[in-house]
Amino acid sequence: MDRRRKYKEIIIWSILSAAITFAVAFFIIGYIMLKGSRTISAEFLLDSPKGFPLGSSGGVYPAIIGSLAFTGVACAVASLLAVSTAVYLKFYCTSRRLYNVIRLVIESTAGMPSIVLGLFGYTLFVLKLGFGVSVLSGGLVLGIMIFPFIEVRVEKRLGEIEQDMLLSSYALGVSRYYTIKRLVLREALADIISSVALAGGFAMGATAPIILTGAVIYAKAPESIMSPAMALSYHLYVLVGEGAPLEYVYGTATVLVMLILAINGAAMLIGRMKRGE
Repeated sequence: MDRRRKYKEIIIWSILSAAITFAVAFFIIGYIMLKGSRTISAEFLLDSPKGFPLGSSGGVYPAIIGSLAFTGVACAVASLLAVSTAVYLKFYCTSRRLYNVIRLVIESTAGMPSIVLGLFGYTLFVLKLGFGVSVLSGGLVLGIMIFPFIEVRVEKRLGEIEQDMLLSSYALGVSRYYTIKRLVLREALADIISSVALAGGFAMGATAPIILTGAVIYAKAPESIMSPAMALSYHLYVLVGEGAPLEYVYGTATVLVMLILAINGAAMLIGRMKRGE
């Protein structure tokens, strides 16, 4: 009887926790969109910031393009490094000591403050390598920031691949490289895409890493990855700091939230299509 009661209490607690979490998230997103929906228009989405303080009129088009550029570079760099690292740790690394060292580096990177990453990126990419304040510098720093996020999830997914499938492939004389390329990565592709998309949403909302490396208060839509760019997250920070009208602040926040939701929604759709659901 006590076990049944404890079991029911756990179920009730889980349902309540999920309901509260969903309600809080729904309230925050709904409140932002409700406040910002009055500002959203074709002109707001396709025009450049204007007025004084900057952003008190006009739109956010350069910031949208800049955010997508920063996120694209970050996801490309981070996914390449993360998938390669996960494959190596799961299928090739035979030294326990080396595995622990790499795991320590990944976990340390995950716990590093974003502003410290920004300072590191400014020193290495902007000054030492000469990339300057650009989309490339900012994207590389964001890529370092989201690298652990992707690597941990990809490695976990690779560990869930059925061993029978791997052993059957090896028994037929198929090389490890071909097995990983044609079977393992294809089997895990949907989850890899989802992980990269979630990390991309995380990168798009980050401000501190790009303040010193790639984002500027005002610029046209970037023509190349070597150009500086505006970003929605940094533009939102500037609007609040300069005391811009709240309708433009919430409008910018709404666009940022909608982009993140669109990226995550597209990832979920692609994942289902890859799984054949």
